[in-house]
Amino acid sequence: MKRTFAAAVAASFVMTGASSAQELFEMTSGYANNLPILGTASVNFVDKINSISTEVEFEHFNPGELVPALEMLDATSNGSVDAAYSTSGYWQGKMNAAGLFAAVPFGPEPGEMLAWMLYDDGMKYFQQMYDDNGYNVKVILCGMYAPETSGWFKKEINSMEDLQGLNMRFFGLGAEVMQKLGVSTSLLAGGDIFPALERGAIDATEFSMPLVDANLGFYNIAKYNYFPGWHQPSTMFELLINKDRWEDLDEIAQNQIEIACMANLADNFAEGEAKNFPAMKENVDEHGVEIKNWNEEQLQQFESAWLEVASELGAEDPFFQEVWDDLQQFRQDYKLWSNNIYLPRPYTSVADQ
Repeated sequence: MKRTFAAAVAASFVMTGASSAQELFEMTSGYANNLPILGTASVNFVDKINSISTEVEFEHFNPGELVPALEMLDATSNGSVDAAYSTSGYWQGKMNAAGLFAAVPFGPEPGEMLAWMLYDDGMKYFQQMYDDNGYNVKVILCGMYAPETSGWFKKEINSMEDLQGLNMRFFGLGAEVMQKLGVSTSLLAGGDIFPALERGAIDATEFSMPLVDANLGFYNIAKYNYFPGWHQPSTMFELLINKDRWEDLDEIAQNQIEIACMANLADNFAEGEAKNFPAMKENVDEHGVEIKNWNEEQLQQFESAWLEVASELGAEDPFFQEVWDDLQQFRQDYKLWSNNIYLPRPYTSVADQ
């Protein structure tokens, strides 16, 4: 999607004539509003749009207050709710390509992903996915943050063989990878994870960033927190709006919603970068968490399994293959920039010596 956001900003502030009554949008969220970073992002979006718009007003609802989190897409499409703040990875079971617009294993980090989404073909394909599958929704990119943790385990993983037979909550395309490595995965909403860990229904879980996961108390049961987040180098969040409601809005109101989402992207990313290292320290110092890192050989095994998954999904789904090929071509071209402009990895800073 190539567009000039400056033009959208200018258009949103062109006010002529008397203001009309605001359109009310009831928005369900996939995340409770007390969850830092993850849950507060949807609240922050509502605050942003309501502070700048004379055209629309959004009302925030927690998961389950209007519809369960995993039913948000269907509810928004059929008009049961007006809008939903979520991530498309929840719809992986409905559409193979959904995870490519949420979190791509060993994929782009936030800057590169935003470039593909906003200035290449990402948003075009994102909307096309919903249209082609008969969903009556408008999709807007409305949040993004840096990598999540790779998971919380009750027992230390000393070899990849230790993964086999585990029951684990896992999300999106990363779940397909874990299944290929012998893990039995299930997709649980955030509020259902701790009880499942506590009663032994699952042996491990991934969910979000250290601060978010600490808020849910995973450290009480699973003491081994693994990094890096190979399955989610960046995570994108969507605002879904019932397409009939969207098309009834005038251009000013549409621009205001898109601008509030663009502001939310920056806010969401910055909050995640700022608040997680104190949470990691607290997890270790106060809760006895052990920070563990996958070694290079293990990461290569994860990546090899992911490439198998991508090949299989592409073989059965032409749309997945088209989107995957487009992203891969963009990444190949992007290397000319990234390999030259950024400091090499690893690089030992003089300040760290």
